[in-house]
Amino acid sequence: MSVGRPVTERLPLFPLSTVLYPGLQLPLHIFEERYRQLVHDLTTGDEQPGAFGVIAIRSGREAGQARPALYDVGCTATLRSAEALPDGRFDILGSGTRRFRLHEVDASGAYLVGNVEYLSEQIGEDAPALTRATAAAYLNYVDQLLSSAGQAPRTDRDLPTDPLLLSYLVAAAMVLDLRDKQQLLEAPDAAARLRAELALLRRERQLLTHLPSLPGTDLIGRGQSLN
Repeated sequence: MSVGRPVTERLPLFPLSTVLYPGLQLPLHIFEERYRQLVHDLTTGDEQPGAFGVIAIRSGREAGQARPALYDVGCTATLRSAEALPDGRFDILGSGTRRFRLHEVDASGAYLVGNVEYLSEQIGEDAPALTRATAAAYLNYVDQLLSSAGQAPRTDRDLPTDPLLLSYLVAAAMVLDLRDKQQLLEAPDAAARLRAELALLRRERQLLTHLPSLPGTDLIGRGQSLN
């Protein structure tokens, strides 16, 4: 039996040197002309319902004329706020909503537009046990990271008990390179993501043990990304 083509939708794309996850917020400072046009379209109704696709750059740069090479999986962001600055720039806040797979890119317009297939979210097997184990390992990792930076341990130790929410929170908060972050986004289900995070947490804690002077970082928040 033949398999039909996946159902796709058109989505304006915002390539970045970072990975966005569902449920996480992403502040952006918009100065490049093509992305000013994107924000204008998002806020005036030409791109409804104010959604755009954040997708990580495999190689190339965020800014400039050359089209960067993109990863296959990204995350849709809903525009939560947009502040227009006097010189035409914007400060915006996006909120990650759902993952997508990129099939084709249309580069004929002012900004890239992709044909994307939205991905379902599955929990997977052994998720409750993996959730408990990952939460405990993550809190230990945070304490060790803060200690290496000469900071006091966190007093707020409450974490989500939902496997999917925890998997994305830990993925966003860990100090990892782009490739690791992208692999976590592409995990087939929450259990697979949690399992991968447990391995990464063990690896990172070993690195912290051997590199006690590793600089600290903002564990939960995200800084602004320049386009």
